[in-house]
Amino acid sequence: MIHAVLTVVLMIFPALVILGGVRDLVSYRIPNWISLALIAGFALAAGTGLAAGMSLGAVGLNLAVGAGALAVGVAMFALGWIGGGDAKLFAAAALWIGWPSVESYLAVTALSGGALSLLLLSLRAPAARTFVLAGPAWFARLAEPGESVPYGVAIAVGALAAFPASTLVQAATAH
Repeated sequence: MIHAVLTVVLMIFPALVILGGVRDLVSYRIPNWISLALIAGFALAAGTGLAAGMSLGAVGLNLAVGAGALAVGVAMFALGWIGGGDAKLFAAAALWIGWPSVESYLAVTALSGGALSLLLLSLRAPAARTFVLAGPAWFARLAEPGESVPYGVAIAVGALAAFPASTLVQAATAH
């Protein structure tokens, strides 16, 4: 029964991460409530995970990974590499991902960010801009030369790719 409850609680993560990525894509903003909801959801998932047999050490590692990701995200924000919402989403997702899945989270996020950047560069090319400008305003904004990259999209892709191997998901599927 507890494994079924944990499985339902784990649905919070993909829903909120996808929402964060989509909001960043269409508005270049990730509302604070999404990251806060991820943190609150993690507390619920960790408590349920402990009841399902997840070790306290594993929860501690998730907390450490989240804290480390927050430090890295704040540094990247301070350097102007990512926005504040990106830094918060990055850390909140890392909290759920934990160790050792954080390695694939970082790798897929970086690769997705690179692919997204190349896609945006191609949209911002003069030949493509005329077609892009005929679309919705949010899409046209993506094609604006000099506009930033909605990195929340890459964070969401990396998080979704790494989540199935996370200790929380493993606790839900253990019998």
